[in-house]
Amino acid sequence: MGKIITIVNQKGGVGKTTTCVSLTAALGEKGKKVLLCDFDPQANATSGMGVDKTLSQGIYDVLLNGVEPQKRVVSTRYGDVLPSSKGLAGAGVELVGVQDREHLLRRALEQLSPSYDYIFVDCPPSLELLTLNGLCAADSALVPVQSEYFALEGLSDLMYTIRAVRRALNPQLELEGVLLTMFDSRTNLALQVSEEVKRGSYAGELSAQIAEELFDELDAPVERVCGLNIVPPFSPTLEDENFPHPDTIVKAVKRVLNK
Repeated sequence: MGKIITIVNQKGGVGKTTTCVSLTAALGEKGKKVLLCDFDPQANATSGMGVDKTLSQGIYDVLLNGVEPQKRVVSTRYGDVLPSSKGLAGAGVELVGVQDREHLLRRALEQLSPSYDYIFVDCPPSLELLTLNGLCAADSALVPVQSEYFALEGLSDLMYTIRAVRRALNPQLELEGVLLTMFDSRTNLALQVSEEVKRGSYAGELSAQIAEELFDELDAPVERVCGLNIVPPFSPTLEDENFPHPDTIVKAVKRVLNK
C-alpha cells in the first residue's frame, strides 16, 4: 500500500501546489511510483503536471458520479495525476447530505494505493470539507509555511484541526513535517519565523513533534524558495524548460524516503 501524504495549509500562496508537484516529479525520477491527487478546485497542480484541466472532471467524477478512480488517472512523464476541475468548488454543498462524506476521498484512494509507492494530495487553501477529506485520507500531513508573521497564526489553527481529526476521524494521522517556504535569510522576519516554528510555542501539545520533524529551510539569499524549489516569476509547468529541476528539492525527497 502506498503512503498517502496530504499537503495542507488553509492559508493560500504558501507553496502547497509547487511542493506537491515538485515532490511528485522528484520521487518519480528516483524510480518511485507516484500519484498526485489534485483536490483543489483551482486545479493548478493538474496544469502544473502538464494536464489540461478542462478535459476531465477527474476527482469530481469519482466522488460525485461514482466513476472508478482508475478511469480518471492521467499518466505523464513526471508521474500520474488524478486531476481536479472547477466543478469541485461546489462539492461541499453537493455532498452535504451524503453519509460519511468525510471519508469519500480515502475510499477512492484506497482503490489506487496498491499501485503506488506514494500518493500526494494537494488541498485547497481553506479548512472545509475538501481539506477535511484530505486529512481523513492521509497517513501523514506535510505543512508548508511561508516565512512571514501571519502564517504562524494560521498554523496554530491548522494544528488544532489536525488534532481534532486525529481524535475523531483518523487516529493514524501523523505530522510529516513543517516546511518553511519563501525563506530569505537576509531578512530578520524570516529568521524570527524560523525560530518560532522550531520552538513550536504556538502549537501546544504538538510543539515537540514539530521541532523534531521540521524540514530544514533552504538558504536562498537571492531567489525566493517555495516548497524547496526556486519558482520563476510566472506560473510554471513541468513542461517549461525554465521550471527548476526536481533535484533542487533533494532535502525534502530524502526526508520522505527515510520515513
